[in-house]
Amino acid sequence: MPGDPTQPDCWLYDPSVAIIARGHKKITLGGQSFEYNPSQFLLTAIDMPTITQVLSATPEEPYLGLLLKIDLQTVTQLLVDNNEATAHRKVTASGIGLSPVDCSLADAFNRLLQLLNEPWDIAVMAPMIRREILYRIIRSDCGERLRQMAVVGSQGHKINLAIRWLKENYNRPLRIEDLADSAQMSSSTLHVHFRNITSMSPLQYQKWLRLNEARRLLLAGNMDVTHVAFSVGYESPTHFNRDYSRLFGDSPLRDARKLRQGISGK
Repeated sequence: MPGDPTQPDCWLYDPSVAIIARGHKKITLGGQSFEYNPSQFLLTAIDMPTITQVLSATPEEPYLGLLLKIDLQTVTQLLVDNNEATAHRKVTASGIGLSPVDCSLADAFNRLLQLLNEPWDIAVMAPMIRREILYRIIRSDCGERLRQMAVVGSQGHKINLAIRWLKENYNRPLRIEDLADSAQMSSSTLHVHFRNITSMSPLQYQKWLRLNEARRLLLAGNMDVTHVAFSVGYESPTHFNRDYSRLFGDSPLRDARKLRQGISGK
């Protein structure tokens, strides 16, 4: 029997591919939701702020999944090796998507996992299998999402530069002109492609980064709420409290208290 769903939780996916061995999961970003099970894999081709929720799992049959981080430089090299390293698509696709797990991809993941029983082979075999997995993903229905991030000069690659800038400067006031300069795009073009890929505006993305860093600081317990708000870039603790409660469903203090209780098991 399927168990009760877990509580939704915020998670920043790195560029990665996730597959499920057992269970059922839901990923939400912006106004989009993706539900997937062992018959599909989830590709995130760029850093994606999401809400995640396991929809079915029990102590007897726990949720089991595997997430493999993607090295975009390896993807670029694969495209070069196959004469595909050109930006040929003008319309940017979302940076996240689902695709069926075929027998070849499942076999590659199985061989990668089996290396845990043969640790002496990992150094040689793991890079080759990881490269095979990336090649098969490029050839999948989701392949274009990965291409648009890996091809230098493409709109997706430029949005990746903008996201890198946001992560490094999340606690600074956001000037769209600075962000657009970091991506070598005009402000209007940046807005269009940023939303197409992430389902968020740059300001919403920055807010997500700020609030999740605030949650981490509150959990550490070294600063009070006001100092945390200022440290992540908010000018008003009241504004911070409102945004925090909207994202996490509770006030900063109560949320941090519940997280600590969950970790301690009390």
